[in-house]
Amino acid sequence: MVMKASLQLKLGQSLTMTPQLQQAIRLLQLSTLDLQQEIQQALESNPMLETSEDDEHTESSDQETPETTAADSGQEDSNTEAATDWDESENGPDWSSETDIPDNIPDDLPVDTAWDDIYQSAPAPAGKGDDDNDSDFETRNSPAETLQDHLEWQLNLTPLSERDQAIAHALLDAVDDRGYLTSSIEDIHAGLRDGSEDDPLELDEVQAVLRRLQHFDPPGVFARDLQECLLIQLNQLPPDTPWLRQARLVVTQFLHLLGNRDYAQLLRRSRLKEDQLKEVLALITSLNPRPGDVVDRTEPDYVIPDVIVRKHEGRWRVELNPEIAPRIRVNASYASLIRRADSSADNTYMRDQLQEAKWFIKSLQSRNETLLKVATRIVEHQQGFLDQGEEAMKPLILSDIAQAVEMHESTISRVTTQKYMHTPRGIFELKYFFSSHVSTAEGGECSSTAIRAMIKKLIAEETPKKPLSDSKIAAMLGEQGINVARRTVAKYREAMHIPPSNERKRLV
Repeated sequence: MVMKASLQLKLGQSLTMTPQLQQAIRLLQLSTLDLQQEIQQALESNPMLETSEDDEHTESSDQETPETTAADSGQEDSNTEAATDWDESENGPDWSSETDIPDNIPDDLPVDTAWDDIYQSAPAPAGKGDDDNDSDFETRNSPAETLQDHLEWQLNLTPLSERDQAIAHALLDAVDDRGYLTSSIEDIHAGLRDGSEDDPLELDEVQAVLRRLQHFDPPGVFARDLQECLLIQLNQLPPDTPWLRQARLVVTQFLHLLGNRDYAQLLRRSRLKEDQLKEVLALITSLNPRPGDVVDRTEPDYVIPDVIVRKHEGRWRVELNPEIAPRIRVNASYASLIRRADSSADNTYMRDQLQEAKWFIKSLQSRNETLLKVATRIVEHQQGFLDQGEEAMKPLILSDIAQAVEMHESTISRVTTQKYMHTPRGIFELKYFFSSHVSTAEGGECSSTAIRAMIKKLIAEETPKKPLSDSKIAAMLGEQGINVARRTVAKYREAMHIPPSNERKRLV
């Protein structure tokens, strides 16, 4: 077999990602906390960047928070100036007069691309920013207390012998986050008995310590099952509590009927009248089946909105949150040190850092403009939700917004991911306003979010004695012209964490 070398010409198309385009795409998809960290890293690594001081007179109108109204979105280009102090304007330094560095950066970086699988940055851990307001210093900086810590603290205050202390610690180690024992008394006893050959440990000793620990706070801890948890709480109530004896009877003998909501059997076997059973159930439902959750002090996740929507003079106004990122600008003192026609290593380094600083500021400006433009279009489309609530939500998909702002769907996806909007109805992720549609009997469309709101409203207004089944809810929606199947209703109901009709049944 003979191999011959040959030359061939081929025509093809390829997309080249310039460094500034890569940076713009990466900044566009960052969340608020990640963006703050990115800006902080840029400030630390690039000497040409600095934060803007509020007392400078250069804080002109082009540095104000970008804002626009949903009705005037056609003029959004004039209202989407980036919150930076550097600009090629009369209020900013004229770089061309100070250096001979060509300013070849376009005004609008082309952040639009169809490549979903490039430069997907992993979420960076959110750093704690410095806050001068220390009114909530103790809450923000104190470590979260777990149930184990809370029980350990009580155990240290309880006078016990060294032998009982060892038993108590073994029991404490077997408690889960709900407050229940995850190991049987026999297993715990067997584990402790192995180390005491001279004076064998008796099972009664473990049970005695357990009964003592079951008086710890919160009531119901160290229970082995739900029945014991409820009985511990009932036994700690004052003896003169109304319906206490009947509640003990129901929990002890008929808890399975109560769990199945078989009130007919419960009335017959407990020999209670309906009004009496209501009082007993009210007492039982006041107990906590998961006592450990009371002490759960997981640190909350705070959401910082990227966009703020408010109504002004009857029109919805959209503006960027001025607190999401510090204002940055090019350091004029360092930029003035760059000398013309100087190719030394130091001067070349300063030139490169200046160029990167200008790219970074342009990328931030492009990110803000794109975010504001997309948010404005969303508010335009969902004004019914802002005025009336979830039931007025309209169907919306990414391609609708992409066509309106003349960008690719992948760009809209990046803009709306991990970005939040503050509205008078709460804080929502931009993704929340997108939903599929269901055809109506009149030939129109209804948003799946609006259907979920209708289902939630119907269930809230149902008769507790006879809750609505999924089939009945589907039929009631059909009467309103919304054709949905029973399994669709079940899917939406489960997504809202609403139990089925047999579990919603109440005796009232």
